[in-house]
Amino acid sequence: MIYERQAGVPKFECTEYEPKSKDYVVLIPIINEGDRIHQELKRAQEGRVSDYADIVICDGGSSDGCTAEDKLKSLDVNTLLVKQDTGKQGAQLRMGMWWALERGYKGIITIDGNNKDSIEDVPKFIEKLKEGYDLIQGSRFIKGGKAINTPFIRLISVKAIHAPIISLTAHQRFTDTTNAYRAYSDRYLKDDRVQPLRDIFMSYELLAYLSVRATQLGMKACEIPVTRAYPKEGKTPTKISFFKGNSELMKILLRNARGAYNPQ
Repeated sequence: MIYERQAGVPKFECTEYEPKSKDYVVLIPIINEGDRIHQELKRAQEGRVSDYADIVICDGGSSDGCTAEDKLKSLDVNTLLVKQDTGKQGAQLRMGMWWALERGYKGIITIDGNNKDSIEDVPKFIEKLKEGYDLIQGSRFIKGGKAINTPFIRLISVKAIHAPIISLTAHQRFTDTTNAYRAYSDRYLKDDRVQPLRDIFMSYELLAYLSVRATQLGMKACEIPVTRAYPKEGKTPTKISFFKGNSELMKILLRNARGAYNPQ
């Protein structure tokens, strides 16, 4: 089924393999992740993640065969959403969030699809959602978390630049703010003072904005320990280029600190 002309939502195709079966959903934005997404879904299957949440792939238009229907079905994927419009990660997340809220989920967990994160920890996010938290940030840097083979420049940029700026903007300390492994309550995403479904969020703006808006509004937020493991050798799996990508991230951080993404 094709969805279009939804305010603040890119045009996308939805293929439901199974009906909604849980109160919570895991959204996994990907584009050409190859076998990495299959390995991540296999780990989710071994960890029985689908017993706790429906698993939904938010594809940006992959052409490498990683979204083959038979493969996704065999790995317990509930639904495949495919963006057919402009935008990058932010557009994929808006697509997934709109669809998830329309489907009536109580909470949304997001995680990258490059097999770096401990997808087995999904039940811990759900536990915090049930406790009444509106934003739960996964962190490899707090007690119980694990940062494995993190590139040195990435480590410094998160700890010395990204996390301090986000923390100041949010009025609450966060330690792993570039990490997309997190959860949001439906209450948070539906609040008129938040409005995540806007075309201003095309790339990494939405993650930065949602990192700070909850606590700015007096909602409950916390961090929980997770593992993020980079491969020991070979190319680092990331969609952020060193110069252009990181420069754009800095611009987004500063705009976010000025309140540029807040609803008018």
